[in-house]
Amino acid sequence: MDICNVIELVKRETLRRGYSQKTTKAYCEGIKRFLRVCLKEPKRITKKDIEDYIDRLVESRSRNTVNLNLAAIKFLMQEILHKRHFFRIKYCKRGRALPEVLTKEEVLRLFDSISNPKHRLMVELMYSSGIRVGELVSLKVYDIEFSHGIGWVRHGKGNKDRMFILADKIKAKLKDYIDKENIKYFIFKGAKCHISIRTMQVIVKQAAKKAGIDKNVHPHTLRHSFATHLAENGYTAEAIQPLLGHNSIQTTMTYLHMVPKITVKSPFDTLQKKN
Repeated sequence: MDICNVIELVKRETLRRGYSQKTTKAYCEGIKRFLRVCLKEPKRITKKDIEDYIDRLVESRSRNTVNLNLAAIKFLMQEILHKRHFFRIKYCKRGRALPEVLTKEEVLRLFDSISNPKHRLMVELMYSSGIRVGELVSLKVYDIEFSHGIGWVRHGKGNKDRMFILADKIKAKLKDYIDKENIKYFIFKGAKCHISIRTMQVIVKQAAKKAGIDKNVHPHTLRHSFATHLAENGYTAEAIQPLLGHNSIQTTMTYLHMVPKITVKSPFDTLQKKN
């Protein structure tokens, strides 16, 4: 059963049940995106496949979008594929509070609690650039421009490309890792393709616990900390927003035009241990 056949079945079933055209279209688009990412024959999709996909959406999409996609996938699994017995994934709560922000001292403690060099590099890169965890695990070698001190998020939130800054203190570390591991495609490889979002969540949680940080720390906390620390270092909202992807940057040429004018430095380069 290919994607086209699945979408046709979804269309027919939603229309037969009297769903609005808007809902039918939203379900079909959500299911299509999911199947293109999952890359499995629909009947072989597992609960973990769905959880990994939803985890990725949570880091880059609004709660409403996450819940709409989850509803679409639930419809596919239950009403089209008749897999009711394992589908127990909860919806994203609408009133959830924003993640807490780490102090600079806590960020250093978090780094120092990670003994695995690869894991530490990933966490440092997430904080130093402000990228989302889904964007981190999807990074490829050609997304990094060491000569310009930047990297690129491809097809990020809103399906747009976005530039991020590469901290001076992390450039050599990242380049050495890529060369040493002979990385050709995904920078942070996993068992099959790239390392999973769930693995990164566990790494950050365990590091925070080991560091004795009494906060609800997860990958997105690093992104909020990045933005907060930039503001503390004197940068304006206008300088910070494009780095977070909150501004509507129109084209890749706009990004390239900005490259020689970059004056923002990552807060990672200003971290110092207290004696």
